[in-house]
Amino acid sequence: MDFTTIGYVIYLTLSISITVWVAQTLFKNGRIFIVDAFSGNQQMGDAVNHLLLVGFYLINIGFIAIFLRFGERPQTLQEVFEYNATKIGIVLFFLGLAHFFNIFNFARIRRKSKASKSSAAEAPTVPVLANQGAE
Repeated sequence: MDFTTIGYVIYLTLSISITVWVAQTLFKNGRIFIVDAFSGNQQMGDAVNHLLLVGFYLINIGFIAIFLRFGERPQTLQEVFEYNATKIGIVLFFLGLAHFFNIFNFARIRRKSKASKSSAAEAPTVPVLANQGAE
């Protein structure tokens, strides 16, 4: 086995393991935030949470697979470590961006939901007179 193959095995193993760990952490701990963003609708929150998990896997594992080919192939053991540190660092950066993109969008959804609830609660009501039309 040459150094390039060793590098690929290490890169794929670490990148996919980190992706699975991050995805499961976000799925488990993000549920409350997503349900709250959907005004307590647990069924909708759980469905969106699951769809986000699938999308997260597809995007990130796809990125990991495409990114495998990029970069100079390592020729020494030292280059294997440098190669993997760079690639895994970029994958981690990408995972972080994806996470903050989702948080930003759900915070926006949550603000809109809270604003529409408060405006509906504050909407003036027209009093109905009991003697209307009794003249």
